[in-house]
Parts: sequence; structure tokens; C-alpha cells
Amino acid sequence: MKKIALYGFNNLTKTLSFNIYDICYAETRQERKDYLVYIDEQYNSTRLTKILTEVTTIIGASVLNIAKQDYDPQGASVTMLISEESIEDHLLDKTCNVAVIEDIIQPETIVAHLDKSHVTVHTYPEYHPDNQISTFRVDIDVSTCGKISPLKALDYLIGSFDSDIITIDYRVRGFTRNVEGKKFFIDHGISSIQNFIDKETLKRYESVDVNVFQSNIFHTKMMLKEMDLDNYLFKKNPKDLEDHIKKAIKLNIKEEMTEIFNGTNIYHLNDED
Repeated sequence: MKKIALYGFNNLTKTLSFNIYDICYAETRQERKDYLVYIDEQYNSTRLTKILTEVTTIIGASVLNIAKQDYDPQGASVTMLISEESIEDHLLDKTCNVAVIEDIIQPETIVAHLDKSHVTVHTYPEYHPDNQISTFRVDIDVSTCGKISPLKALDYLIGSFDSDIITIDYRVRGFTRNVEGKKFFIDHGISSIQNFIDKETLKRYESVDVNVFQSNIFHTKMMLKEMDLDNYLFKKNPKDLEDHIKKAIKLNIKEEMTEIFNGTNIYHLNDED
């Protein structure tokens, strides 16, 4: 889209909701508990903060404030306030966490709170005590105000996690005006979220789009096509398993992925027993 000569500030709010699911087969209850411990170590609040910091850099924003928390028994959350442009230190609110976290954010990146922009992440590791499947879900929301767009970070986010299933929502709200006073309800061209995902990545997934163009609402969901058991077995080697067991595990994992992808339970005749 041709660059718009604006009157005042760009008031459009662009929000990206990015959700991934990672599926794991853990046979015993102890293995499932150990899997949750492993996930908590791999995706603790410190690592998630590093990921969100990189997202902020990719979209061209600056970190203002960070709040992070690890939970008991599992899970973590990180919230960042971000700004489109930096500003002098004397304009900072000194009562806030000013984005100084050792080895992640250095003091020179501190900015003041100018924009209604933020990045958040929450993790949801879970398993069922009577099922061998464990699921790790990550929810990331990137909301920006101004010229910066969260869509630039999609490829990085997909690559940052073991993404078996991905659901992405993107919407633009509000309006901005040009110098003649004409309203613009979107300031960039988009026909699908998939336009902003690497083509080689898309080849690895089954993808479905649901878009409401007149409302600037875009939705894409993706499910990994190929299944390599090496990537799904926790504390087990596929070479040690008989073929019929490997087949049963694959069917179990595929069913879990299909239910999550379609948002519905698969019906079985024995469910009525």
C-alpha cells in the first residue's frame, strides 16, 4: 500500500495472537511429570523474556518495562510494555521496572511509555493422568500502535518453538487520518497471514485460512504434515519399539493433533460405554 501522509499520530492498533502446541508421548505417569519439569526448565520466564525481546527488536520497537513470573507447579508468563521510539531517561516513570534484566536488557535500551503497545507470553504445560499424551501450549500476543507491525516476527516465533500446531489471529482496530482528513482503517496490504510466513515453512504444514476482510480480521491455523517419532517420544528411542507399538503411538499422537487443530473431540463408539 502507498505510504499515507498522516495527520497526527497513527492511531491504528495491530494485534497478533500466536498460539503453538507441542505434543509429546510420555508412557508412564512419572515420565509425564518429568516432561513437565523439562518444559519448565526449557521455557522458563528468563528464556521467554529473551524470545520476546527479540520479537520487539524484529518489529522495530523498544522495551520499556518487563514483568515476568514462573509458576508452581508449572508454567510461566512474561509481559513487556514496548514503545515505537526511544526517549530520554528523565521521562521514565521511576516507580516501574525499567527493563533492566541482567544479560537480556541493558540500561541503554530503556525508553519511556509513549505507546499503547505490549508483548505477552503465557505457557500451559499439561497432561492427563490416564493418557500417554502431554501437551505444551504457548500463547503470545503482540499489540502495537503506530507504524510498526507484529507480522514481521512470525517466522522467528515459529522457529522459536517446537510447533506441531499453530493458530494465528491478526486484527487491525481503530482508524487514522491523512492530511486531508480521510479515514484509513488499515495502513498496509494483507490478504492472508500466510503472506508473512516463509514459503518453506508453509510447505511443512497443512494450512487453513478464515478471513473477514471487511472487518480486518485474519485467521490461519496450521498442522505439521510429517511425523518423526524421534521428535515425540520422551525418554524413549523409536528403535527400541516394535512396529505395531510405533504405529499405535503415531495414531495416538495424530488423533491428539487432529482434535486440537479442528477444535473438537473425535467420536469413538466406545465413548458411550
